[in-house]
Amino acid sequence: MMKDQSKYPDYMWATLSWPQIQERLKIVDTAILPCGAIEQHGPHLPLDVDFFDAEYLAKEVARHCNDPKPFVLPAIPYGVSYHHSDFKGTLSVTNNALSAIIYDIGMSLAHNGIKKIVLLNGHGDNAPTLAYAAQMINRDARIFVCVETGETSDVDLYRLIDTSNDIHAGEIETSTTLAIRPELVDMDKAVDDTLDLDNVYLDYTSERGVNWYVHTEKLTSSGVMGDATKATVEKGKKMWDIMIKKMVDFVETIKNTPSDKLFRNRY
Repeated sequence: MMKDQSKYPDYMWATLSWPQIQERLKIVDTAILPCGAIEQHGPHLPLDVDFFDAEYLAKEVARHCNDPKPFVLPAIPYGVSYHHSDFKGTLSVTNNALSAIIYDIGMSLAHNGIKKIVLLNGHGDNAPTLAYAAQMINRDARIFVCVETGETSDVDLYRLIDTSNDIHAGEIETSTTLAIRPELVDMDKAVDDTLDLDNVYLDYTSERGVNWYVHTEKLTSSGVMGDATKATVEKGKKMWDIMIKKMVDFVETIKNTPSDKLFRNRY
């Protein structure tokens, strides 16, 4: 029986056989590893937003890439979410645990013949840990590894919204979830918990903002950091179009550039 390519496309690593992987590795040296989290997203969104969105984006990016398409690895569901632990449902792993599994997967991919890895991060607070793992993979396997946490599209998304410091379960994430999983959004429970951070250096969306860390419950009682009430399906669809297009553009440049030339660029 022939495999249904619409259900099991040939770029999904986990549903290929080892001979199929062996053949495809002759023409593909790039893999996308989605990384997410299971954590509170306010009273109106499901816990799996970061995990689901990272996996969804990775699949859509691969689907829209030119042939040969990059591999998509099974997503990592858990992230560094200790700061949300005051809100029930949040499941967090340590920085050491996350970096260790990413490192092991990356080294195994390199052993298989993958030369370029894109760590597609759906949870902002995974970024330092993923960057560390990426450095260690690069150090030991000497392959290209990068971390994408929205850098290719965030600047465009923020032009579509009115909320400052919209960083968690607010206008953006509520809109993107409305666009693809409206049945899991309870807009009757959406709230405006926009952060009032009177310091340009602590502003999460400021170009001059520094990285800083805080337990979420010190900033918001709902778990929302932004204005979820301003979310719409229309905004969400535009956001997904932007994220997919920008990420495809990025992955295509990685996929189509020989490794020796990639290493001449900053990454």
